[in-house]
Amino acid sequence: MMSEFIELQHEGPVTTIWLNRPDVHNAFSSGLVVELGAAIKAIADDASIRVVVVAGRGKSFSAGGDLAEMKAAGLASQEENEAGARRFAETLRNLAQLGKPTLARVHGAALGGGMGLAAACDICIASENASFATTEVRVGVIPAIISPYVIRAIGERQAARFFLTAERIGAARAAALGLVHECVPAEALDAKIAEIVAALLQCGPQAQAAAKDLIRTVAYRSVDDSLLAETAFRIASQRAQPEAREGLSAFLEKRAAAWVPKV
Repeated sequence: MMSEFIELQHEGPVTTIWLNRPDVHNAFSSGLVVELGAAIKAIADDASIRVVVVAGRGKSFSAGGDLAEMKAAGLASQEENEAGARRFAETLRNLAQLGKPTLARVHGAALGGGMGLAAACDICIASENASFATTEVRVGVIPAIISPYVIRAIGERQAARFFLTAERIGAARAAALGLVHECVPAEALDAKIAEIVAALLQCGPQAQAAAKDLIRTVAYRSVDDSLLAETAFRIASQRAQPEAREGLSAFLEKRAAAWVPKV
């Protein structure tokens, strides 16, 4: 499906969302945010889509917010200014909470909102030429919308440095910080994405959605009786599902589970 600012590419159970404003390094305009949000909602409702890859056309993943639009938003009313910010915030939340695995394919620059988009995905794979930064303070604003995802990825202490300095972070450093899961040579990027997608497709889709929700539930909680009860309830509930019965049977019978794509 083609649209003005994004392109959806469907290959079997895998959908790639291409940011498609290469002339401005895929900067986030209001139109791109609206189209991206609509695509995420449509993907959430499509049971045939198992894995989502987020990528950028042209030289960059995304250079972040459209600065001309940001300046205009600052001159608008508080209500209009907030409404635009809320749309982007809801889009990132819907991506982060999507009940399917999400994979950021990062090359070139991932700045500001682009870094936030990569951080909101479950897995981030970057080419060695990728660079990241929270550049907002350089133009007198703050990385507010992306902050939950970037802080989750790199921690409060590292965020304190990079939110305040806007320094560029190379792909290898981003991997050391926890933002990037793996960095590879540019020519190997698509092969690595395909390798991880193949691994994701071997796993139960309902279990993957439950695992994502599990992480949100247990992260940073003390291991007390309430958490023990929560985790016991979740594993017991999941084991009773038809998907788990199929997966366990497939393993014991030494065959592929029903959800594994036929080669």
